[in-house]
Formats: sequence, structure tokens, C-alpha cells
Amino acid sequence: MKLILIVATTSLGLLAASSAVAQEALAKSSGCLNCHAVDTKKMGPAFKEVSAKYKGKADAEATLTAKLSTAKGHPAVKAGPDDIKSLIKWVLSQ
Repeated sequence: MKLILIVATTSLGLLAASSAVAQEALAKSSGCLNCHAVDTKKMGPAFKEVSAKYKGKADAEATLTAKLSTAKGHPAVKAGPDDIKSLIKWVLSQ
């Protein structure tokens, strides 16, 4: 029983890590990492700062989606609508 629990926990950890790596790769290919980093300020705020700013706000995803999709308050991005939603969820999870 312990072995099954260890294997399941390890598998979930690897799945989460691979998802984070995939999201970071998407952020890089979309140009986000030119101005942002996960935990340090570059030209734009760190993703962790963005997450902290919007924490607990029910309209966080909608607000950020509008900013990124319309290029109002943020430069235009290369990502499509589905990728933008995915990236926003990842940023807010930091």
C-alpha cells in the first residue's frame, strides 16, 4: 500500500513539473519571457508579483485576458486565445 502511494505521489509530482515546463516553454515561444521572469522583475513584473496582485480577485482571468488580447495596458502578444488562457492560469498559479 505504501508503495502505491509513493508511486502515485511521485507520478503526480512529475506530471505537475512537466506541465510547468510546458507552460514556461509556451511563455518563451510567445515572447512573454522577453519582458517577464517567473520570480524576478525584468522590464515587466515577475509572474509571482502578477499572481500576488490578482490573488483572490474573481475577475483576475478575465482582466488579464482582456489586457493581453486587446493590447491595452500591455504590449501585443504572439499567443492565440487558448494559449493566452493557459498562460494566465499558469501565471496566476505561481
